[in-house]
Amino acid sequence: MKKNIFIKTVYFLSVLFMALLNTSCEETLTDSVVNYNNELKLTISNPDLVLLESKQNENITFNWTTGSNQGTSASISYKLQIDKANNNFANALEYDLGVNKFSQSISIKNLNFILLNTFGINPGIAQNFEAKIIATVAGLETEPQVSMVTFSLTAYKPVSTTLFMVGDATPAGWNISNAVEMTPSTTSGTFVYQGSLSVGAFKLPVNKDGCWCQDFYTKNATDATKIVYNQNGSGDDLKWEITQAGQYKVTVDLLNLTISMERLTAPPFSQIWIVGDASPSGWNIDSPQAFTQSTANPFIFTYEANLTAGSFKILAGSTGNWCGEWYRPLTDGQALSGTSVAQSSGCNPDNKWNVSSSEAGRYKITLNTSNNTISIQKVNLYIIGDGGPNGWNIGSPSPMTYSNGVYTFSGQLNAGEFKISKFKGDWCDGDWINPATANQSISDGTYIITHGCNGPDNKWKVLSGGAHTISINLDTHVMTIN
Repeated sequence: MKKNIFIKTVYFLSVLFMALLNTSCEETLTDSVVNYNNELKLTISNPDLVLLESKQNENITFNWTTGSNQGTSASISYKLQIDKANNNFANALEYDLGVNKFSQSISIKNLNFILLNTFGINPGIAQNFEAKIIATVAGLETEPQVSMVTFSLTAYKPVSTTLFMVGDATPAGWNISNAVEMTPSTTSGTFVYQGSLSVGAFKLPVNKDGCWCQDFYTKNATDATKIVYNQNGSGDDLKWEITQAGQYKVTVDLLNLTISMERLTAPPFSQIWIVGDASPSGWNIDSPQAFTQSTANPFIFTYEANLTAGSFKILAGSTGNWCGEWYRPLTDGQALSGTSVAQSSGCNPDNKWNVSSSEAGRYKITLNTSNNTISIQKVNLYIIGDGGPNGWNIGSPSPMTYSNGVYTFSGQLNAGEFKISKFKGDWCDGDWINPATANQSISDGTYIITHGCNGPDNKWKVLSGGAHTISINLDTHVMTIN
């Protein structure tokens, strides 16, 4: 009896297994992903396309149907070829796309580069092309399936990546070899100059070559807000006229052929802040540390602090908005010695200055918002006077030692007097650390900061020479002399 039950159980499981197997096979055979049975057909998103640099991030797209694998469930691989019309694909651009891919997109920017550099197409002239998709069924010794499409493309000449200003309205005058370079904006094809312009005229060359027969952008004859591209200096040599000297912001858009000029009577921002883990602010966008605006020139802002290894950028306009107004370097990681800065809004490109561990120290940052330039200079302290080791040598004194925010001098002080400078060069070139009173004892570290030659020119008095250690922390304003 037990034997019969066992035999019936095995028979039942066998029947169930075969039923499941048959069901699985039926599903595989009818799976549209495995069994392709379409006629191969290639199409293009735009068969007559005039490429525009202003739309360089858009795409042209080739699409195709699956083709047929003759009911074999075999995979189909695809290859796309593109060539000039009537060239029999002898110099074809080829994309080997593998399986399960039924479209291929090429950005306008990349396609234009291919047209100019691979196919040698002249900009502005329509050229006929052919594309074909080749479908090959794995394991079948049949001819590949092919579908073709014809289309037309017109390439553009990319705008210049550099732009300059020349003319007696600019600081360079009509010396083209010294033409003023405009700053590339984060927006493609856009350039900005911010600085002084005099009464006079200017136009826009694309480089500083000495020949006046180079490419220029000049004023549109009917609209001063429009620019005209004059290749090789051809066309009307119309210039923009400045009738009132002052600080200006000039923005040129080569893609849309426009220019705007704004005379600045006040700084574009009344407050700016430092943000970044290299600064004392950290990544605090709600209450970062502020720059100080100059009373003599309100376009200039300064900030001084100890910078550690990390990165930073400069916030403007208002706090609390990561995609607000910023002053950022032109390239990410731009050297601290660089003087160029870009003012832009938005989150990208999010370029920052980087401070390496070897560059860490105290810096003074000076941002000129009238011409978008920046100076990031390491702060050194020097003992100046006959009471110090270098005498009255302001031209090349020896710096104090800096470590973790503290400046230190350990050595011989002479009978005499001294003060401490933040600079070297000439007497009125920078800031001084002076004692609070004249002839102040070295036992008293109380100090004030004076600027240039604007005094009071107080000094510490050393009554008798000997070994001493001077320590100054500019953040806590504590100075000790032992």
